[in-house]
Amino acid sequence: MINIAVLGHGVVGSGVVEVVETNQEYIAKNAGDNIYVKRILDLRDFDVPYADKFTKDYADILNDPEISIVVEVMGGINPSYDFAKAALKHGKSVVTSNKELVAAKGAKLLRLAKENHVNFYFEASVGGGIPIIRPLHSCLAANQIDEIAGILNGTTNFILTKMITEQMQFDEALKLAQALGYAERNPTADVDGHDACRKICILASLAYGKQIYPENVPTEGIGHVTLEDVDYAESNDCVIKLIGRVKKLDDEGNVLCMVSPALLNKQSQLAGITDVFNGILVRGNATGDVVFYGRGAGKLPTASAVVADVIDVAKASDTTSSLTWVDDGVNHVVDYRTTCCDYYVRISACDNRQAREKIKELFGEVKYLSRPEQPENELAVVMENILEQDLIDKEKILNADSIYIVNKIRILNY
Repeated sequence: MINIAVLGHGVVGSGVVEVVETNQEYIAKNAGDNIYVKRILDLRDFDVPYADKFTKDYADILNDPEISIVVEVMGGINPSYDFAKAALKHGKSVVTSNKELVAAKGAKLLRLAKENHVNFYFEASVGGGIPIIRPLHSCLAANQIDEIAGILNGTTNFILTKMITEQMQFDEALKLAQALGYAERNPTADVDGHDACRKICILASLAYGKQIYPENVPTEGIGHVTLEDVDYAESNDCVIKLIGRVKKLDDEGNVLCMVSPALLNKQSQLAGITDVFNGILVRGNATGDVVFYGRGAGKLPTASAVVADVIDVAKASDTTSSLTWVDDGVNHVVDYRTTCCDYYVRISACDNRQAREKIKELFGEVKYLSRPEQPENELAVVMENILEQDLIDKEKILNADSIYIVNKIRILNY
Protein backbone atom coordinates (compact mmCIF):
# COMPACT_ATOMS: atom_id res chain seq x y z
CA MET A 1 0.00 0.00 0.00
CA ILE A 2 1.30 3.44 -0.99
CA ASN A 3 -0.25 6.22 1.05
CA ILE A 4 -0.47 9.72 -0.36
CA ALA A 5 -1.67 13.08 0.96
CA VAL A 6 -3.37 15.76 -1.12
CA LEU A 7 -2.80 19.41 -0.24
CA GLY A 8 -5.86 21.34 -1.39
CA HIS A 9 -9.35 20.12 -2.23
CA GLY A 10 -10.22 22.55 -5.01
CA VAL A 11 -10.88 21.68 -8.63
CA VAL A 12 -7.67 19.72 -9.19
CA GLY A 13 -7.39 18.29 -5.67
CA SER A 14 -10.89 16.85 -5.73
CA GLY A 15 -10.12 15.55 -9.23
CA VAL A 16 -7.05 13.71 -7.94
CA VAL A 17 -9.15 11.97 -5.27
CA GLU A 18 -11.78 11.10 -7.88
CA VAL A 19 -9.26 9.65 -10.32
CA VAL A 20 -7.55 7.57 -7.60
CA GLU A 21 -10.85 6.16 -6.35
CA THR A 22 -12.44 5.61 -9.77
CA ASN A 23 -9.41 3.97 -11.41
CA GLN A 24 -8.05 2.07 -8.39
CA GLU A 25 -7.59 -1.24 -10.17
CA TYR A 26 -5.90 0.25 -13.25
CA ILE A 27 -3.65 2.48 -11.15
CA ALA A 28 -2.57 -0.43 -8.93
CA LYS A 29 -1.70 -2.48 -12.01
CA ASN A 30 0.50 0.30 -13.39
CA ALA A 31 2.07 1.28 -10.08
CA GLY A 32 2.68 -2.27 -8.91
CA ASP A 33 0.87 -1.52 -5.64
CA ASN A 34 -2.36 -0.02 -4.34
CA ILE A 35 -2.39 3.76 -4.01
CA TYR A 36 -4.52 5.18 -1.22
CA VAL A 37 -5.39 8.78 -0.35
CA LYS A 38 -4.83 8.82 3.41
CA ARG A 39 -5.00 12.54 4.15
CA ILE A 40 -6.36 15.74 2.53
CA LEU A 41 -5.28 19.15 3.78
CA ASP A 42 -7.78 21.99 3.49
CA LEU A 43 -8.99 24.72 5.85
CA ARG A 44 -12.55 24.36 4.58
CA ASP A 45 -15.10 21.71 5.54
CA PHE A 46 -16.56 19.42 2.89
CA ASP A 47 -19.63 17.21 2.95
CA VAL A 48 -18.16 14.29 1.01
CA PRO A 49 -18.07 10.51 1.62
CA TYR A 50 -14.38 10.70 2.53
CA ALA A 51 -14.71 13.58 5.04
CA ASP A 52 -12.75 11.56 7.62
CA LYS A 53 -9.56 12.03 5.56
CA PHE A 54 -9.46 15.82 6.04
CA THR A 55 -7.09 17.70 8.31
CA LYS A 56 -6.37 21.37 8.84
CA ASP A 57 -2.92 20.69 10.31
CA TYR A 58 -0.04 19.98 7.91
CA ALA A 59 1.89 18.33 10.76
CA ASP A 60 -0.57 15.43 10.57
CA ILE A 61 0.80 14.72 7.11
CA LEU A 62 4.41 15.67 7.64
CA ASN A 63 4.83 13.48 10.72
CA ASP A 64 3.00 10.46 9.35
CA PRO A 65 5.67 7.90 8.35
CA GLU A 66 3.10 5.95 6.31
CA ILE A 67 2.61 8.84 3.85
CA SER A 68 5.37 8.69 1.25
CA ILE A 69 4.00 11.02 -1.46
CA VAL A 70 2.58 14.53 -1.03
CA VAL A 71 0.44 15.95 -3.84
CA GLU A 72 0.49 19.78 -3.81
CA VAL A 73 -2.41 21.29 -5.75
CA MET A 74 -3.02 24.45 -3.72
CA GLY A 75 -1.48 26.92 -6.15
CA GLY A 76 0.62 30.01 -5.47
CA ILE A 77 3.96 30.21 -3.70
CA ASN A 78 2.91 30.55 -0.08
CA PRO A 79 2.47 28.26 1.77
CA SER A 80 2.98 25.76 -1.09
CA TYR A 81 6.75 26.25 -1.20
CA ASP A 82 7.20 25.75 2.55
CA PHE A 83 4.97 22.67 2.48
CA ALA A 84 6.81 21.12 -0.49
CA LYS A 85 10.21 21.92 1.00
CA ALA A 86 9.28 20.37 4.35
CA ALA A 87 7.94 17.22 2.71
CA LEU A 88 11.13 16.69 0.71
CA LYS A 89 13.27 17.19 3.81
CA HIS A 90 11.16 14.55 5.57
CA GLY A 91 11.91 12.06 2.80
CA LYS A 92 8.54 12.34 1.07
CA SER A 93 8.31 12.80 -2.70
CA VAL A 94 6.25 15.73 -3.95
CA VAL A 95 3.97 15.88 -7.00
CA THR A 96 2.51 19.23 -8.05
CA SER A 97 0.42 20.93 -10.72
CA ASN A 98 1.53 24.35 -9.46
CA LYS A 99 3.22 26.17 -12.36
CA GLU A 100 3.95 29.26 -10.28
CA LEU A 101 5.80 27.16 -7.71
CA VAL A 102 7.82 25.21 -10.29
CA ALA A 103 8.74 28.30 -12.31
CA ALA A 104 9.92 30.23 -9.25
CA LYS A 105 11.37 27.50 -7.01
CA GLY A 106 12.01 24.53 -9.29
CA ALA A 107 15.80 24.44 -8.98
CA LYS A 108 15.69 24.58 -5.18
CA LEU A 109 13.06 21.84 -4.87
CA LEU A 110 14.79 19.58 -7.39
CA ARG A 111 18.03 19.94 -5.45
CA LEU A 112 16.26 19.10 -2.17
CA ALA A 113 14.68 16.04 -3.76
CA LYS A 114 18.08 14.80 -4.90
CA GLU A 115 19.66 15.41 -1.47
CA ASN A 116 16.93 13.34 0.17
CA HIS A 117 16.74 10.59 -2.48
CA VAL A 118 13.12 11.35 -3.33
CA ASN A 119 11.41 13.00 -6.30
CA PHE A 120 9.80 16.29 -7.24
CA TYR A 121 7.46 15.74 -10.21
CA PHE A 122 5.36 18.36 -12.02
CA GLU A 123 3.95 17.00 -15.27
CA ALA A 124 0.62 18.79 -14.75
CA SER A 125 2.26 22.22 -14.32
CA VAL A 126 2.44 22.69 -18.10
CA GLY A 127 -0.33 21.73 -20.49
CA GLY A 128 -2.70 20.19 -17.96
CA GLY A 129 -3.35 16.67 -19.22
CA ILE A 130 -0.96 16.99 -22.19
CA PRO A 131 2.21 14.94 -21.63
CA ILE A 132 5.18 17.26 -22.21
CA ILE A 133 7.50 17.21 -19.17
CA ARG A 134 8.12 13.47 -19.33
CA PRO A 135 8.66 13.42 -23.12
CA LEU A 136 11.16 16.28 -22.83
CA HIS A 137 13.46 14.54 -20.34
CA SER A 138 12.77 10.97 -21.44
CA CYS A 139 11.34 10.28 -24.91
CA LEU A 140 13.28 13.13 -26.56
CA ALA A 141 16.44 12.64 -24.49
CA ALA A 142 18.48 11.69 -27.57
CA ASN A 143 17.83 15.11 -29.11
CA GLN A 144 19.38 18.49 -28.76
CA ILE A 145 16.31 20.68 -28.27
CA ASP A 146 16.76 23.64 -30.59
CA GLU A 147 13.49 25.38 -29.89
CA ILE A 148 10.15 25.09 -28.07
CA ALA A 149 7.08 27.15 -28.92
CA GLY A 150 3.53 26.78 -27.84
CA ILE A 151 0.00 27.95 -27.24
CA LEU A 152 0.23 27.53 -23.49
CA ASN A 153 -2.90 29.28 -22.25
CA GLY A 154 -6.40 28.11 -23.10
CA THR A 155 -8.17 31.31 -22.06
CA THR A 156 -6.28 33.55 -24.48
CA ASN A 157 -6.58 30.96 -27.24
CA PHE A 158 -10.36 30.88 -26.73
CA ILE A 159 -10.56 34.69 -26.89
CA LEU A 160 -8.44 34.89 -30.05
CA THR A 161 -10.45 32.07 -31.64
CA LYS A 162 -13.69 34.02 -31.09
CA MET A 163 -12.08 37.16 -32.54
CA ILE A 164 -10.87 35.24 -35.60
CA THR A 165 -13.92 33.07 -36.33
CA GLU A 166 -16.79 35.26 -35.13
CA GLN A 167 -15.37 38.81 -35.40
CA MET A 168 -16.01 39.22 -31.68
CA GLN A 169 -14.39 42.20 -29.99
CA PHE A 170 -11.75 41.42 -27.34
CA ASP A 171 -13.86 42.65 -24.41
CA GLU A 172 -16.88 40.66 -25.57
CA ALA A 173 -14.82 37.49 -26.04
CA LEU A 174 -13.28 37.92 -22.58
CA LYS A 175 -16.72 38.26 -20.97
CA LEU A 176 -17.83 35.07 -22.74
CA ALA A 177 -14.71 33.24 -21.51
CA GLN A 178 -15.53 34.36 -17.95
CA ALA A 179 -19.16 33.30 -18.29
CA LEU A 180 -18.08 29.83 -19.45
CA GLY A 181 -15.56 29.47 -16.61
CA TYR A 182 -12.50 29.65 -18.87
CA ALA A 183 -11.31 32.96 -17.42
CA GLU A 184 -11.10 34.16 -13.83
CA ARG A 185 -12.94 37.25 -12.60
CA ASN A 186 -9.51 38.87 -12.60
CA PRO A 187 -8.09 37.59 -15.92
CA THR A 188 -4.75 39.40 -15.70
CA ALA A 189 -2.56 36.29 -15.39
CA ASP A 190 -4.07 34.92 -18.60
CA VAL A 191 -4.60 37.90 -20.88
CA ASP A 192 -1.35 39.64 -19.90
CA GLY A 193 0.67 36.50 -20.64
CA HIS A 194 1.95 35.69 -17.12
CA ASP A 195 0.49 32.17 -17.09
CA ALA A 196 2.11 31.33 -20.43
CA CYS A 197 5.36 32.88 -19.20
CA ARG A 198 5.58 30.56 -16.18
CA LYS A 199 4.97 27.56 -18.39
CA ILE A 200 7.60 28.43 -21.01
CA CYS A 201 10.07 29.08 -18.17
CA ILE A 202 9.51 25.54 -16.87
CA LEU A 203 10.01 24.04 -20.34
CA ALA A 204 13.09 26.20 -20.98
CA SER A 205 14.66 25.28 -17.63
CA LEU A 206 14.13 21.58 -18.24
CA ALA A 207 15.26 21.64 -21.87
CA TYR A 208 18.47 23.59 -21.24
CA GLY A 209 19.31 22.73 -17.63
CA LYS A 210 19.46 26.30 -16.30
CA GLN A 211 16.79 28.02 -14.21
CA ILE A 212 14.90 30.56 -16.32
CA TYR A 213 12.96 32.93 -14.09
CA PRO A 214 9.68 34.55 -15.25
CA GLU A 215 10.83 38.02 -14.21
CA ASN A 216 13.64 37.80 -16.79
CA VAL A 217 11.34 36.86 -19.68
CA PRO A 218 9.78 39.67 -21.78
CA THR A 219 6.02 39.11 -21.70
CA GLU A 220 3.25 40.72 -23.74
CA GLY A 221 -0.43 39.86 -23.53
CA ILE A 222 -3.25 40.03 -26.06
CA GLY A 223 -5.08 43.11 -24.76
CA HIS A 224 -3.83 45.27 -27.64
CA VAL A 225 -4.90 42.85 -30.41
CA THR A 226 -7.92 44.19 -32.32
CA LEU A 227 -10.22 42.99 -35.08
CA GLU A 228 -8.30 45.25 -37.46
CA ASP A 229 -5.17 43.19 -36.73
CA VAL A 230 -7.14 39.97 -37.18
CA ASP A 231 -8.31 41.13 -40.62
CA TYR A 232 -4.83 42.18 -41.72
CA ALA A 233 -3.46 38.82 -40.54
CA GLU A 234 -6.14 37.08 -42.60
CA SER A 235 -5.06 39.03 -45.69
CA ASN A 236 -1.54 37.67 -45.12
CA ASP A 237 -2.88 34.09 -44.77
CA CYS A 238 -2.13 34.15 -41.03
CA VAL A 239 -3.87 33.89 -37.67
CA ILE A 240 -2.89 35.53 -34.38
CA LYS A 241 -1.92 33.36 -31.40
CA LEU A 242 -0.31 34.03 -28.02
CA ILE A 243 3.01 32.18 -28.23
CA GLY A 244 5.49 31.31 -25.49
CA ARG A 245 8.82 30.38 -27.03
CA VAL A 246 12.40 29.60 -26.19
CA LYS A 247 15.32 29.10 -28.59
CA LYS A 248 18.79 27.85 -27.82
CA LEU A 249 21.46 30.36 -28.87
CA ASP A 250 24.72 28.77 -27.71
CA ASP A 251 26.24 26.01 -25.57
CA GLU A 252 26.52 28.27 -22.52
CA GLY A 253 22.81 28.04 -21.78
CA ASN A 254 21.88 31.40 -23.29
CA VAL A 255 18.43 31.51 -24.84
CA LEU A 256 15.95 33.79 -26.54
CA CYS A 257 12.82 33.41 -24.41
CA MET A 258 9.63 35.46 -24.52
CA VAL A 259 5.84 35.49 -24.61
CA SER A 260 3.96 37.62 -27.12
CA PRO A 261 1.15 37.58 -29.68
CA ALA A 262 2.35 36.37 -33.06
CA LEU A 263 1.13 35.96 -36.60
CA LEU A 264 1.40 32.33 -37.66
CA ASN A 265 0.91 31.16 -41.23
CA LYS A 266 -2.22 29.06 -41.53
CA GLN A 267 -0.06 26.12 -42.60
CA SER A 268 1.65 26.12 -39.19
CA GLN A 269 0.91 23.12 -36.99
CA LEU A 270 0.00 25.55 -34.20
CA ALA A 271 -2.30 27.77 -36.30
CA GLY A 272 -5.21 25.32 -36.32
CA ILE A 273 -5.30 24.88 -32.53
CA THR A 274 -8.50 26.62 -31.42
CA ASP A 275 -10.74 27.31 -28.44
CA VAL A 276 -9.32 26.27 -25.04
CA PHE A 277 -6.90 23.71 -26.45
CA ASN A 278 -3.13 23.98 -26.06
CA GLY A 279 -0.38 22.94 -28.44
CA ILE A 280 3.36 22.69 -27.81
CA LEU A 281 5.91 22.32 -30.60
CA VAL A 282 9.33 20.88 -29.74
CA ARG A 283 12.02 21.22 -32.40
CA GLY A 284 14.71 18.57 -31.94
CA ASN A 285 17.85 18.20 -34.06
CA ALA A 286 17.03 14.54 -34.70
CA THR A 287 13.22 14.37 -34.61
CA GLY A 288 12.48 17.69 -36.27
CA ASP A 289 9.18 19.18 -35.15
CA VAL A 290 7.03 17.22 -32.70
CA VAL A 291 3.70 18.68 -31.54
CA PHE A 292 1.82 17.85 -28.34
CA TYR A 293 -1.87 18.76 -28.40
CA GLY A 294 -4.82 18.55 -26.03
CA ARG A 295 -6.76 20.18 -23.23
CA GLY A 296 -4.40 22.41 -21.29
CA ALA A 297 -6.52 22.59 -18.16
CA GLY A 298 -9.61 21.17 -16.52
CA LYS A 299 -10.34 19.06 -13.47
CA LEU A 300 -9.86 15.52 -14.75
CA PRO A 301 -7.23 16.10 -17.48
CA THR A 302 -4.98 17.87 -14.94
CA ALA A 303 -5.74 15.31 -12.23
CA SER A 304 -4.86 12.55 -14.69
CA ALA A 305 -1.38 14.03 -15.17
CA VAL A 306 -0.94 14.42 -11.41
CA VAL A 307 -1.87 10.80 -10.71
CA ALA A 308 0.41 9.62 -13.53
CA ASP A 309 3.26 11.37 -11.70
CA VAL A 310 2.21 9.64 -8.47
CA ILE A 311 2.45 6.29 -10.27
CA ASP A 312 5.91 7.11 -11.61
CA VAL A 313 7.10 8.20 -8.17
CA ALA A 314 5.76 4.97 -6.71
CA LYS A 315 7.86 2.97 -9.17
CA ALA A 316 11.05 5.04 -8.78
CA SER A 317 13.87 3.57 -6.68
CA ASP A 318 15.67 6.91 -6.31
CA THR A 319 15.69 10.47 -7.66
CA THR A 320 15.09 10.66 -11.41
CA SER A 321 18.37 12.10 -12.67
CA SER A 322 17.07 13.37 -16.03
CA LEU A 323 14.38 15.56 -14.46
CA THR A 324 16.53 18.41 -13.25
CA TRP A 325 17.98 21.85 -13.74
CA VAL A 326 20.14 24.19 -11.67
CA ASP A 327 20.23 27.83 -10.69
CA ASP A 328 23.76 29.03 -11.48
CA GLY A 329 22.98 32.64 -10.55
CA VAL A 330 23.18 33.82 -14.16
CA ASN A 331 20.39 35.33 -16.23
CA HIS A 332 20.59 33.28 -19.44
CA VAL A 333 17.82 35.17 -21.26
CA VAL A 334 19.36 37.43 -23.91
CA ASP A 335 18.00 40.88 -24.65
CA TYR A 336 15.42 40.29 -27.39
CA ARG A 337 16.21 43.72 -28.84
CA THR A 338 19.52 42.32 -30.13
CA THR A 339 17.70 39.70 -32.24
CA CYS A 340 15.90 39.89 -35.58
CA CYS A 341 12.29 39.07 -36.38
CA ASP A 342 9.66 39.54 -39.07
CA TYR A 343 6.95 42.03 -38.10
CA TYR A 344 3.42 43.03 -38.95
CA VAL A 345 3.06 46.78 -38.30
CA ARG A 346 -0.15 48.84 -38.39
CA ILE A 347 0.36 52.57 -38.94
CA SER A 348 -1.76 55.71 -38.74
CA ALA A 349 -0.70 58.71 -40.85
CA CYS A 350 -2.39 61.88 -42.06
CA ASP A 351 -0.52 61.80 -45.38
CA ASN A 352 -0.58 58.30 -46.89
CA ARG A 353 1.89 59.11 -49.69
CA GLN A 354 4.40 60.73 -47.34
CA ALA A 355 4.11 57.78 -44.95
CA ARG A 356 4.89 55.29 -47.71
CA GLU A 357 7.94 57.28 -48.77
CA LYS A 358 9.21 57.49 -45.20
CA ILE A 359 8.63 53.78 -44.61
CA LYS A 360 10.63 52.96 -47.75
CA GLU A 361 13.41 55.32 -46.69
CA LEU A 362 13.71 53.74 -43.24
CA PHE A 363 12.91 50.08 -43.93
CA GLY A 364 13.41 49.51 -47.63
CA GLU A 365 10.87 47.43 -49.56
CA VAL A 366 7.98 46.20 -47.45
CA LYS A 367 4.80 44.26 -48.19
CA TYR A 368 1.55 46.21 -47.84
CA LEU A 369 -1.57 44.48 -46.52
CA SER A 370 -5.20 45.44 -46.92
CA ARG A 371 -8.51 44.79 -45.19
CA PRO A 372 -12.19 45.53 -45.85
CA GLU A 373 -13.18 49.14 -45.11
CA GLN A 374 -9.56 50.16 -44.58
CA PRO A 375 -9.39 53.88 -43.73
CA GLU A 376 -7.29 56.15 -45.93
CA ASN A 377 -5.04 57.12 -43.06
CA GLU A 378 -4.25 53.52 -42.12
CA LEU A 379 -1.40 51.40 -43.49
CA ALA A 380 -0.38 47.86 -42.61
CA VAL A 381 2.95 46.38 -43.65
CA VAL A 382 5.06 43.27 -43.26
CA MET A 383 8.73 43.91 -42.50
CA GLU A 384 11.15 41.03 -42.87
CA ASN A 385 14.16 40.20 -40.69
CA ILE A 386 14.29 43.48 -38.83
CA LEU A 387 16.44 44.05 -35.75
CA GLU A 388 14.10 44.60 -32.81
CA GLN A 389 16.07 47.61 -31.54
CA ASP A 390 16.11 49.07 -35.04
CA LEU A 391 12.31 49.06 -35.14
CA ILE A 392 12.17 50.71 -31.72
CA ASP A 393 14.58 53.44 -32.80
CA LYS A 394 12.92 54.10 -36.16
CA GLU A 395 9.49 54.37 -34.56
CA LYS A 396 10.70 57.60 -32.95
CA ILE A 397 11.70 58.95 -36.36
CA LEU A 398 8.26 58.09 -37.75
CA ASN A 399 6.56 59.83 -34.85
CA ALA A 400 8.50 63.02 -35.59
CA ASP A 401 6.79 63.08 -39.01
CA SER A 402 3.32 62.43 -37.53
CA ILE A 403 3.43 58.79 -38.61
CA TYR A 404 2.39 56.57 -35.72
CA ILE A 405 2.70 52.83 -35.17
CA VAL A 406 -0.69 51.79 -33.78
CA ASN A 407 0.26 48.15 -33.27
CA LYS A 408 3.10 45.77 -34.07
CA ILE A 409 3.04 41.98 -33.81
CA ARG A 410 5.84 39.53 -34.53
CA ILE A 411 5.52 37.03 -37.36
CA LEU A 412 6.91 33.62 -36.37
CA ASN A 413 7.79 30.56 -38.40
CA TYR A 414 6.47 27.38 -36.74
